[in-house]
Amino acid sequence: MKEIMFILYITDQVKSRDFYKSVLKLEPSLDVPGMTEFKLENNVLLGLMPNDGIAKIIGKTLPHPSKGSDIPRCELYLKLGDAKSYIDRAIKSGARLVSPMQKRSWGDTAGYVADPDGHLIAFAEKI
Repeated sequence: MKEIMFILYITDQVKSRDFYKSVLKLEPSLDVPGMTEFKLENNVLLGLMPNDGIAKIIGKTLPHPSKGSDIPRCELYLKLGDAKSYIDRAIKSGARLVSPMQKRSWGDTAGYVADPDGHLIAFAEKI
């Protein structure tokens, strides 16, 4: 694979861009009407696409993404150093705390928040 991109469907591109910019401490690598991208690693990107943008692509084949707003539809599991600072920054940036930082049975310490559209984000580090 040359590049991997995870795209979240969002309600408000500016609000989501500003949220992820603040939480990740990254500038978007692309920010145009209809798509914002953050380069997480060399070939890994996080994309933010407004619901109406993907609705044009899927047409009437699938339900409009806004019908699933504020329902966890995916999870970003970000393993990093100092996960606690990320979760604190996310909450200060408007995320809702879902599950506090704690040791998990799979060997990580992780905390979960919901972004402005209800997507789950786990900030984790190895125990």
